[in-house]
Amino acid sequence: MKKLSIVAILAVAFSIVSCSNIQGNQTGDKPEIENKSDDKSDVVKPEYLTYETFKEKVWDFEKNPQEWVYEGDVPCVIDFYADWCKPCKMVAPIMDDLAVKYEGKVKIYKIDTEKERKLAGVFGVRSIPLVLFSPMEGRPSKQAGALQKADYINIIEETLLNKKQ
Repeated sequence: MKKLSIVAILAVAFSIVSCSNIQGNQTGDKPEIENKSDDKSDVVKPEYLTYETFKEKVWDFEKNPQEWVYEGDVPCVIDFYADWCKPCKMVAPIMDDLAVKYEGKVKIYKIDTEKERKLAGVFGVRSIPLVLFSPMEGRPSKQAGALQKADYINIIEETLLNKKQ
């Protein structure tokens, strides 16, 4: 009886595992799924920066190490994050939404601190998420930790777009 129940349990377990890979080793063409969405969130996303693109688009700290000289044509928000960070994962969809909401008014950038350690060092990033808000003129401000979407909107409206709430 024990052997029969063990065999039954193994059979059920095997069928569950094997069903999770529906495609298996099948060959052949996969059907293409066309996404016909007018949603702008499919198009507008935060831009990921590297060490070099940061210097081109935000601040060339090697050329101007003592003075913040913003290179952009609109204010920006920079999200310093890591893929393993749970609070960063909570902030990611907010940054996606902000990229759509402020398209053409504010650039939303992301910097992976695991890949861009040198950049994280330039800003003294010790905890993530860390979000940098850079106005067109003046020095940027930092906000450590995950905030609610409304808090990010308030900061953008007040400090980057100079709108009083």
